[in-house]
Amino acid sequence: MEDVRTLLNLVYILSAVTFILGFKLMGRPTTARQGNILSAVGMAAAVVATLMFPEVVRYTYIAAGLAIGAVIGALFAFRTPMTGMPQMVGLLNGFGGAASLLVAWAEFVAHPEQPIYQGIIIWLTVLIGTVTLSGSLVAWAKLEERFIPTKPVLYPGQRTVSILLLAAILGGGIWFALDMNAPTAAQVLGAVTALAFVLGILLVIPIGGADMPVVISLLNSYSGMAACASGFIIQNNLLIVAGALVGASGIILTLIMCKAMNRSVANVVLGGFGADLPGKAQAVVGEIKPVKPDEAYLILEAANSVVIVPGYGLAVSQAQHAVRELMEAMEKNGTEVRFAIHPVAGRMPGHMNVLLAEANISYDALVEMDAINPTMDTVDVCMIIGANDVVNPAALEDKNSPLWGMPIIEAHRARTVIVMKRSMGKGFAGVENPLFFRNNTRMLFGDAKASLQALINEFKGSGN
Repeated sequence: MEDVRTLLNLVYILSAVTFILGFKLMGRPTTARQGNILSAVGMAAAVVATLMFPEVVRYTYIAAGLAIGAVIGALFAFRTPMTGMPQMVGLLNGFGGAASLLVAWAEFVAHPEQPIYQGIIIWLTVLIGTVTLSGSLVAWAKLEERFIPTKPVLYPGQRTVSILLLAAILGGGIWFALDMNAPTAAQVLGAVTALAFVLGILLVIPIGGADMPVVISLLNSYSGMAACASGFIIQNNLLIVAGALVGASGIILTLIMCKAMNRSVANVVLGGFGADLPGKAQAVVGEIKPVKPDEAYLILEAANSVVIVPGYGLAVSQAQHAVRELMEAMEKNGTEVRFAIHPVAGRMPGHMNVLLAEANISYDALVEMDAINPTMDTVDVCMIIGANDVVNPAALEDKNSPLWGMPIIEAHRARTVIVMKRSMGKGFAGVENPLFFRNNTRMLFGDAKASLQALINEFKGSGN
């Protein structure tokens, strides 16, 4: 028996090594796929090893869970379009929190007579897991634009209510941990669960849509911390390691994204874009200058350098393959083409990188914001496809703008700017963009995919 446990623990150690190596490989676009596969292999080995532990005596429910979960997961994966990927990631974070919540409750029901420290761990797992679940549901609703508006939802005394809720949860946790075997212990833990569910809603509902990429990353970290806590409950070392890795990486990514937005995590959590306007924003002045595809073609055909800024609108129209074809046509014409990637473009971390990789666009053509901005004055044409907030010059010029201080891709400095949009609608942050009214800006209205195809046809018609 001990030999079996030793062997299984060795598998756990090797799985933990694959997780760490997988995370390292996922730090670079060129090796991210290998890192994902390596981590998946390690997790599969860990699951098999766990099922071989002597304590596992009934496999019926486990097999049923695996089968049902696999079917649901496959349906989600195949039916979710690229535009729905952020919502799906948000839901998966919530499912992770729910799993940890159920583990905590199952352990309490099965073994109510436990020491205080174990009660504290169960309470902590319930708290983090429930907040992750309800917060993720709100994030999903905001991203899906159902039930809850994308803009911040505020009410008087909001922070006071959240603090009181947290105090009540803390008090309930102490009461629960001191005597888990008390007749009222289940009711106390149930009340903590309900209050934590409300707290998760109240923590995410005041955050604006433009902050959703950061929120998704933060909730991912929460799900990892919940898994880590549940690992302590069932004394599973690999679950502790895996949860800690996910929690730490999520926090690191959140901090990186906040730095890219020139904001603190507290600023994001306590008030999203549009939550607190310091004053009246500057009035937008200028005149819209529409351009037709044949006119835009003449501008692009004469350009030596073109920078393309992708945004959520590119994902909505599923135009990633069309933009690659246009890129190839411009390069054949002798134009240098690069893609400027903002850290929070789209609605989840790395959204644009994944979208362009799907179209087999070389990673070498993708340039980060800090690298592209110093060269923007030399760019002949900056083509913006479905992006809005990440190119809004108000972030640099208007101290009263909700976007003030957020680093942007400085597209307005290019010699000519071509903005591809369906309409003059505002971005996800709900802020007017003065870039559209600049003298060097031309607006190409219409579906991004159709507009790109029209430009491609112009290049083909000219023989380029």
